[in-house]
Amino acid sequence: MATKYIFVTGGVASSLGKGIIAASLARLLKARGYTVTNQKLDPYINIDPGTLNPYEHGECFVTEDGAETDLDLGHYERFTGVPTSHANNVTTGRIYQNVIDKERRGDFLGKTVQVVPHITNEIKERITALGNTGNYEFVITEIGGTVGDIESYPFIEAVRQLKWTLGRNSIVIHLTYIPYLAAAGELKTKPTQHSVKALQQQGVQPDIIVCRTEKPLTRSVKDKIGLFCNIDGDSVIEDGDVRSIYEVPLKMRDEKLDLQVLKKLEVPIKKDLDLDNWEKFLYKLHNPEREVNVALVGKYVQLQDAYKSITEAFIHAGAELRCKVNVRYVNSENLTADNVDSELGGQSGILVAPGFGTRGIEGKILAVRHARENNIPFMGICLGMQCAVVEFARNVLGYADAHSVEIAPATTHPVIDMMEEQKNISNMGGTMRLGAYPCQVVKGSKAYDIYGSEHISERHRHRYEFNNAYLDDFKAHGMMPAGFNPDSGLVEIVEIPQHPFFVGVQFHPEYKSTAMHPHPLFVAFVNAALTYRP
Repeated sequence: MATKYIFVTGGVASSLGKGIIAASLARLLKARGYTVTNQKLDPYINIDPGTLNPYEHGECFVTEDGAETDLDLGHYERFTGVPTSHANNVTTGRIYQNVIDKERRGDFLGKTVQVVPHITNEIKERITALGNTGNYEFVITEIGGTVGDIESYPFIEAVRQLKWTLGRNSIVIHLTYIPYLAAAGELKTKPTQHSVKALQQQGVQPDIIVCRTEKPLTRSVKDKIGLFCNIDGDSVIEDGDVRSIYEVPLKMRDEKLDLQVLKKLEVPIKKDLDLDNWEKFLYKLHNPEREVNVALVGKYVQLQDAYKSITEAFIHAGAELRCKVNVRYVNSENLTADNVDSELGGQSGILVAPGFGTRGIEGKILAVRHARENNIPFMGICLGMQCAVVEFARNVLGYADAHSVEIAPATTHPVIDMMEEQKNISNMGGTMRLGAYPCQVVKGSKAYDIYGSEHISERHRHRYEFNNAYLDDFKAHGMMPAGFNPDSGLVEIVEIPQHPFFVGVQFHPEYKSTAMHPHPLFVAFVNAALTYRP
């Protein structure tokens, strides 16, 4: 069949959960046997989120092919298990950059370059490129921002044009908010009506309206919304509160969202929904048999979306082990030698998070030392692994000024050094070691026990690496390399065999953890925390 295109727009307010709705619909369609991929169009002018402060935009998610993308792509992968790529996240900045590059090359033969048709054509090409590969029966494209935002206009115009040319092969789902006024004791549909009218003014008629609400929608409310928004009441979908985002696919199943989509796209139902494994995951998630407390030490803890994939990986591991993982977010900027015991006391595991720059670095190093000296299960990710190396060099090897050259360029013991290929790079965006790389795991190591394989592949996002000039010193004193890049010799994993669980990884295992396939490192770490008693 021809590829079907589903566009997800939002109105009334931001942060209603377009990404979760898009991911949930993808999960349902995949459970019916269809091939599906998700895409995010972001209206900001940055080329990608790679240079954005996590406080601005939350986590930067990295794909297999090395794209730095919006955190919603993490949701897409966690819900569907379908890997994403550069093609799945497109920003206004990248669109304009491509069009300007074409103009500079003379591709437009001297014509005046305009938003319509040149910018909108570029957007349409990015949307349809996924379908033109022939690998997907459905492409679900989420439009970032809210209808009415100036920066979203070209994207909505591109949707209008595509909806016209694709005909019955495309639909638009509009996510809105239905507020409940306690004083009046009723739900108010007017904001949704205004939101739909704003979309209609840009030439787009939604086919399905998903209503974010804190109170159940009555049949009369659905029919009222349908009447004033030019759709039938059955196409008004209730999106109520749930205990976990992973319940949303079941909520959308109960509301028959996938059936409405198939009906409007005139696609025959391939098979009955198969959500047995998803329901088993949810049962384990909501019926834990025990609890464990772990600390996540980082400098962006005021915004938990900055560590979204790590948080979700703990949820996946907890469900796998029938365990509720209580994550305590500890600001590394505030950790000192005087308070580290009290701040990390009562925690059965300590994870030192990734990051960049000097702020909070000494607090992370203190947290590593606390875990190492007290035999508390420890995992370090990227900069967290590098902090473990620095701490060991200082307090075991005796190199008092040991550091990363990122933080202390003049250190006499640069145990973490800049990668050779990074030394002549000046631009920041998209220039790190990014994406999936192979790792050779050392047999007999804890990492080998965890993975059960010598050959693994993990995603990276860094410029600095373990300095192999110090490798023999570390091995002689008890910190062992447990994984290497087979081509460069880069140390990817370090561990302390004499410690109950002390593993640092240069890569980002959290990016590959999904609801159906929790990452083995997180499962092993949580399991180790369960055996520890503070």
